Amino acid sequence: MHPRLPFMDINQILDRIYVLPEISRNALKQYITEVSHPKSFCLMESDKIIPYIYFIRKGIVRAYASTADNDITFWFGSEGETVVSMKSYVEDRPGYESIELLEDCDLYVLETEHLKKLFETDIHIANWGRKFAEKELVRTEELIISRQFKTSLERYKDLMANKPDLLKRVQLGHIASYLGITQVSLSRIRAEIK
Repeated sequence: MHPRLPFMDINQILDRIYVLPEISRNALKQYITEVSHPKSFCLMESDKIIPYIYFIRKGIVRAYASTADNDITFWFGSEGETVVSMKSYVEDRPGYESIELLEDCDLYVLETEHLKKLFETDIHIANWGRKFAEKELVRTEELIISRQFKTSLERYKDLMANKPDLLKRVQLGHIASYLGITQVSLSRIRAEIK
């Protein structure tokens, strides 16, 4: 668990993935720019190829998939985390997730095409990319295991332990959706724990 910071510098974010030699980090950073978007902005839309990787400098986002009846939240990201459509990143195909900003956000953005060109010329950046993909794979595996084998109470306790700031920053409807329960059930869980 990382304590919440008011913002995260790009060097800190890159180092959390894999520490690069300075010359490689500078080569990568020359393709990274900063953008800001307001709360409720749709950063990524499902069924579209997303040619960018985002790193959250400040703010919080949610990943969700839409069904006929509602949106199902399956991931939250906050300061220091990466936002990527892995299907777009790996296969250059439309992703299945949408990403909505839950707060005004400052983001670093990197075009995937530039990153892949750097993979060909810099072994350190290629290793950074491998570590990035490995971390995304582990994150996805943890989400699947959590959904399949943990109760909503256990998943709520995991949130409390690993991302307590989410519970203060994200509306309860999104938390309930993430847990796969109704807001009424979430209220019961919160009452039980207190």
